[in-house]
Amino acid sequence: MRCWIAGLALTAAAVMPRCAQAQAGSSARVKITAPAHGATLSGPVKVTLAATGVEIVPATDERPGTGHHHLFVDRDVTPVDDTMPRGVTGIIHLGRGQTEFVLDSLKPGPHRVIAVVGDSKHRPLQPLVADTVRFTVKD
Repeated sequence: MRCWIAGLALTAAAVMPRCAQAQAGSSARVKITAPAHGATLSGPVKVTLAATGVEIVPATDERPGTGHHHLFVDRDVTPVDDTMPRGVTGIIHLGRGQTEFVLDSLKPGPHRVIAVVGDSKHRPLQPLVADTVRFTVKD
């Protein structure tokens, strides 16, 4: 019986279509407007974001052409065909449609922030809508 159920589950997974990944328009862009790339500054660090070609909305909004910001702080971006995980240190979901966030626990030294626009299911828009900034927090 277990083998039959496992076989049925595998067959269903193979023939059922995956949920379509949200598509970004070719003009969709995100820009980290602060801090400046290469800046040396004191903490806390305010990250501000600007998007064009995509409307930034709360994560609950499932309309096409919309998304919300995610910040990867000193972390690599998750695979583009995967959901950006919640509750992981260094991955910040701006799920209320925010366009800024204060990083108040960065230690002195070099840091990297990658901004990624994701859909309502927390999957990166395709093609990838992302920007990166590197900066240093001084003592």
